[in-house]
Amino acid sequence: MSKTSAGLLLYRLKDGQLQVLLVHPGGPFWQNKDLGAWTIPKGEIHAGENEIDAAKREFQEETGIVPSGPYLPLGNIRQKSGKIVHAWAFEGDCDPTSVTSNTFAMEWPAKSGINHEFPEVDRAEFFAIDQARSKINPAQIALLDSLVGAIDRNSMSPEPPVQCSR
Repeated sequence: MSKTSAGLLLYRLKDGQLQVLLVHPGGPFWQNKDLGAWTIPKGEIHAGENEIDAAKREFQEETGIVPSGPYLPLGNIRQKSGKIVHAWAFEGDCDPTSVTSNTFAMEWPAKSGINHEFPEVDRAEFFAIDQARSKINPAQIALLDSLVGAIDRNSMSPEPPVQCSR
């Protein structure tokens, strides 16, 4: 059985341009990767946890930012690994340089017997949609398309965007 994850895509309209917040995975494997390496903040759904609650928890764990709805469903995608990702979007703004992530431990270098702590996310950045399409994991491009389609249909909440809080 494939793993299932859930995540949130923070977006903003700045100078009339749609931008999305993407995160770059931390750790030595991702250190020199850029195009196709970025992702929405997401993670595995815990047993007994519903998908949207998992998405909100993971967003906060990976960014240090408390997300605030309303949440726009983006559907789900299947990544190359077989993992299914359920996603929602919400409008807001934050300083991506202030993102703080939880950490994970791993033996590095491999077979060295030395464990190191690495941030799950080493940086975050807002990207215009066209640039985000080249930065994001290719399977997640469909989530960007879903967001653009929803905005084009004017199905967003009329409420003003929230400021992200810690």
